[in-house]
Amino acid sequence: MAIDEQIKAVEDEIQKTPYNKATQHHIGRLKAKLARLKDEQETRRLKSGGGGPSYAVRKSGNATVGLVGFPSVGKSTLLNQITDATSAVAAYDFTTLDVIPGLMEHRGAKIQVLDMPGLIRGASKGRGRGKEVLSVARACDLILLMIDVFETHVDVLADELHLAGIRLNERPADVTLTKANRGGLTVNPTVKLTKLDAEMVADICREWGYLNGTVVVRQDITEDQLIDVLAGNRVFLRAFVVVNKIDLVSSDYVKQLQAKLPGWKLVPISAEKGVGLTRLKDEIYSTLRFMRVFLKPQGKEADMADPMIVKQDSDVGMVCDAIHRDWRKRFRYANVWGPSAQFPGQKVGLDHPLKDSDVLTIVLRKG
Repeated sequence: MAIDEQIKAVEDEIQKTPYNKATQHHIGRLKAKLARLKDEQETRRLKSGGGGPSYAVRKSGNATVGLVGFPSVGKSTLLNQITDATSAVAAYDFTTLDVIPGLMEHRGAKIQVLDMPGLIRGASKGRGRGKEVLSVARACDLILLMIDVFETHVDVLADELHLAGIRLNERPADVTLTKANRGGLTVNPTVKLTKLDAEMVADICREWGYLNGTVVVRQDITEDQLIDVLAGNRVFLRAFVVVNKIDLVSSDYVKQLQAKLPGWKLVPISAEKGVGLTRLKDEIYSTLRFMRVFLKPQGKEADMADPMIVKQDSDVGMVCDAIHRDWRKRFRYANVWGPSAQFPGQKVGLDHPLKDSDVLTIVLRKG
């Protein structure tokens, strides 16, 4: 049986099987098998060169933000308003037929924003060049789900991203898999499992080829979260919803939208009128979790006017990498003043974690 026929057979069986306590185990194994078959199908497609034309976007700046939305919701207008890009704008669907990058500068950060062709239902299966668009989205640091006030089906966009292996506002499940050559599979949960039992965890892992070894489960996971760990190719991105064209409706209408879309942060704007764009830039900046590091050349004053923008949780080594590819190899030591320092001018190494507003001196070996 061809792989697409196997996928269809498993999908049909899942659909016709009622979900209850008696069938949960069976459905869990079917979902694991379905995910494995789809992963195998995609791997074969890529190896055979069946990917078709692709969008090549060179990343730049401190982070990359992807505009994901239906056709004609105003993505191109927004890109033109908040970046240095010029993207074609017209009042009909699919004006943008390529990925258009623009650079937004805000609070010292240089943020690349990508205007992508509109997504439609079925994009994850290739409709409307959806696979190519979604491959670009996977490489972003933040996704803006853009809708207008009259087309509010955020769930359709989120579902297509989910089917493409993109998990929005989620964290990877705390599961560790260790393979062995013999001895069978042992499941060691460190918390009480209420959604799966140890036997079901083992069965799902076996479906993915884990026959011997240890599975340590440190949180109360679902079968979908376990399958994501086993697949190993999911990306976990932050996201929020941008609601465009609010100039066409009342403020009460916008408030009602928030009630219709619980669980999502909404940022209302009018790209055409320029309304709400400062707040949008602030939300992008804060969601990307940037911090400022002020560089102090050895023996000189720190440059407090022009901070270096890095991601939160960066260490000294990451700053070296961002400045020059050779700095990590030539690194001797660094001195830190500020929130991360135990005392002013503390001498630290590459793995020292930095905090916002730190002042940093990097001392290098002579090249």
